[in-house]
Amino acid sequence: MDILPAIDLREGNVVRLLQGDYDRQTTYADDPAAMAQQFIDAGAKWIHVVDLDAARSGELTNTDALRAICAKASAAGVKVQNGGGIRDTDRVERLLELGVSRLVVGSAAMKHRDWFEGLLNDPAVPNEKLALGLDARDGKLAAEGWTEQLEQTAEEFAARVNGTGLGAIVYTDIARDGMLRGVNIEATKNLIRATDVPVIASGGVASLEDIRQCSRIGCEGVILGKALYEGKVNLAEALAMAGKST
Repeated sequence: MDILPAIDLREGNVVRLLQGDYDRQTTYADDPAAMAQQFIDAGAKWIHVVDLDAARSGELTNTDALRAICAKASAAGVKVQNGGGIRDTDRVERLLELGVSRLVVGSAAMKHRDWFEGLLNDPAVPNEKLALGLDARDGKLAAEGWTEQLEQTAEEFAARVNGTGLGAIVYTDIARDGMLRGVNIEATKNLIRATDVPVIASGGVASLEDIRQCSRIGCEGVILGKALYEGKVNLAEALAMAGKST
């Protein structure tokens, strides 16, 4: 199982939001590339990056920071997964050119399905380089940086991409994101059952026990955010536990 330490970018800084609320932000660092290097030095093989500005505005805002992270990662043979504001094919191509290994498409996949299905059939963009971002609040999907509530459930949408060969589904329980309340294991398990795409759990990790439980239910990976920055989980220990589970 993969462990993906997270770098959430806002105005070039490394931040975390509580439950996706842009008014409840904690800033942890002003040098994202240096943060990435810390994760690389601890043994991470993946880094998960979110452009929070782009997630809300739709405009790629933190490309300089992302480029610097990708440079550090590439030099060490580490992969970068990036999401936020990926809403057309031009953005997909630009981000892949920066060195991103896998792109997380969320709002655009849910709200512009024809475009997303076309992207899945585009030979220039291998499907394994794409991930579907499903963010849920009370079981229902949310979009546009979690500011817009939809009626469809994560399980319903996940079933639509069966057989596509997507690289992953990144599933986030918004109510738990940044709250250190533990992963929503039951909802994540139900999602895994609904799809043949590998599922990466995100939101609420508070301890190594959460990582153990995610491995037990069959997660492909776990994203570590606030627990890492607040010292609740040691990255090297998390990586060692995940390695033993494979």
